[in-house]
Amino acid sequence: MMKWKKNTGKPQRHAGPGDYKECAVHRPVAVSLWLSKCNGMKWSMRFFILICVCTSSWFPSLAQSRPNILWIMAEDISPYIAPYGDSTASTPHINRLAREGIRYSNAFAVAGVCAPSRSAIITGMYPTSIGTHNMRTLKVYPNLGIPDYSVVLPPEVKLFPELLRRKGYYCTNNAKQDYQVKTPLSVWDESSGRAHWRNRQPGQPFFAVFTLEVTHESGIWTKKDDPLLVHPDSVPLPPYYPESPVIRKDVARMYSNIMEMDKQVGRLLQQLEEDGLLDSTIIFWFSDNGGPLPRGKREVYDSGIKLPLIVRLPGKQRAGTTESRLVSYVDLAPTILSLTGIPVPQYMQGQAFMGSQSKPPRKYIYAARDRMDSEYDRVRAVRDQQFKYIRNFHPEKPFMQNITYRMQMDMMKELLRLEQEGKLNEVQQLWFRKTKPAEELYDTHNDPYELHNLAGDARYAAKLAELREELDRWMQWTDDKGKIPEKQWVASMWPDLQQPRTSDPVFQPEKERVHITCATAGCVVSYQLVQRGKAPAKHWQVYTGPVTVGADQTLYAIAERIGYKSSAIQSFERSQ
Repeated sequence: MMKWKKNTGKPQRHAGPGDYKECAVHRPVAVSLWLSKCNGMKWSMRFFILICVCTSSWFPSLAQSRPNILWIMAEDISPYIAPYGDSTASTPHINRLAREGIRYSNAFAVAGVCAPSRSAIITGMYPTSIGTHNMRTLKVYPNLGIPDYSVVLPPEVKLFPELLRRKGYYCTNNAKQDYQVKTPLSVWDESSGRAHWRNRQPGQPFFAVFTLEVTHESGIWTKKDDPLLVHPDSVPLPPYYPESPVIRKDVARMYSNIMEMDKQVGRLLQQLEEDGLLDSTIIFWFSDNGGPLPRGKREVYDSGIKLPLIVRLPGKQRAGTTESRLVSYVDLAPTILSLTGIPVPQYMQGQAFMGSQSKPPRKYIYAARDRMDSEYDRVRAVRDQQFKYIRNFHPEKPFMQNITYRMQMDMMKELLRLEQEGKLNEVQQLWFRKTKPAEELYDTHNDPYELHNLAGDARYAAKLAELREELDRWMQWTDDKGKIPEKQWVASMWPDLQQPRTSDPVFQPEKERVHITCATAGCVVSYQLVQRGKAPAKHWQVYTGPVTVGADQTLYAIAERIGYKSSAIQSFERSQ
């Protein structure tokens, strides 16, 4: 016989069904199920039920506890921290999260840059499937001949915190958004530099996001005169960087910024502990895209998309463990819904990797690169546990694009100088090639820096064919919008390049209650109920059903469709 050890999910010998009641989260349900179902049942069936119920104790259920969730998102970080084998920077608070949580060793962004990646995180959809793949849309370079635009999402697609708010969660964002769309009022209770779970109603569950910007790429040059916390001589250099004091200084700046970020993580953990919330909160610590240095950020190499992800569960469940399953950042939205007991919408392309709706491990993850600032390209990638296949749709273009923003980095200028002077070796020269192969294939276990292209090696022909076919399948399934010229794509959403407008909300009184409707497909209505004569405040509620309006109150409503202009604010008052 087998016994499930409390809170571990690991079988031990020499026990019986009496220990079935020890499943931590679902104990009352488990006992009831055991008592009502076991008579006359074969032990194999009892054991199957035991597995189904007890394994759910790994992850809290909204039906039982409505867990709080804290997202700590550090910008532009690859796994350059001790839990992933790099102890160059001192990160005691992140190390603590890893000791008390689960370290995911194969987590990947869908793009090597923030805005497309963040659009996947907030929607659970691949950017290439919803048109958020170009970097970026809300601020387009003027020479491209298209306006700044908010992508019009399919009518069913929402930014997922709205779904949490509909179920009573207090949702805050501090403070970066950058989702390629103008965020509707229905998404956040607060989104500002002051947003915090402490502003919620007593006892209200929360979903709180904090973006720690100190590690952003721009910190390499805006903080270059700050004192370094790591000595340049001690930093590791990947083989595609030449030896140079300038390069070492910028790499040391990156590690120093990571140390500053870790202190910010510590302050957030301290606030949770002060509020008595640490053991009722699921904590995610992760990055939005790969590290800030050249040949990292923006690329679909692992240096641009392979990221750290640590999840700490209440009660330190599965503390100190490592999960090797493939995780894509398109999976984050459905995973949060799964952990909170909210049904994952069928339209979401991601799949939950924790909670009651978790799916079997992935076989592949996918990534894409399209316009970066002013520079167009189109690259697609698919990766399994070991091999990565990359397809370059514009092999006539160089690997290294002239990204004006990145040129503010001393290290980037140094690399260009050394390349022009012919001082880079064969490996260091790879990124500066003027053309690309149509296909690339890498064995990431034996070649983690992805330097040796195996696409032409007959020994890997079967793997090349497998991943080539899988990429074709994924691109067809997602209806990859990268094949559409951007100006044509914008015109398909915004006729004549003019942004469409959401219809005004309409009030339908019914006795003391008021229904609110809107004719625009896919829109959401937000409302406020205030004392008569007062203007609407900043905080809006998500409309989910009829609102009771008193004789001394004013009901305000606004309708929004993602990508459209908002409607005008409408008001309703009862006749005196």
